[in-house]
Amino acid sequence: MSAQVYELRFTPAGARTWRKLPVVVRTQIAPHLDDLISNPRPDGVKKLKGFQNLYRIRSGDYRVIYEIDDTSKKIFVTKVANRSDAY
Repeated sequence: MSAQVYELRFTPAGARTWRKLPVVVRTQIAPHLDDLISNPRPDGVKKLKGFQNLYRIRSGDYRVIYEIDDTSKKIFVTKVANRSDAY
């Protein structure tokens, strides 16, 4: 059985927060984003309370907030930020 493949996209706000990160942090987080394409709900993922399809993953001191649309097989990264600024 083949793995479901999702398309990863950034919302405009998500793209802005991504571009503002230092290159070393983006390099650290990029493999986690790549992993979401084949497994949008990996071990350690947390569903955010109060939101229907919003999740977060950790990468060191940073959090990636994203939405999963299972119907269209798309993942929308809405925010990437230090944990103190993520919520």
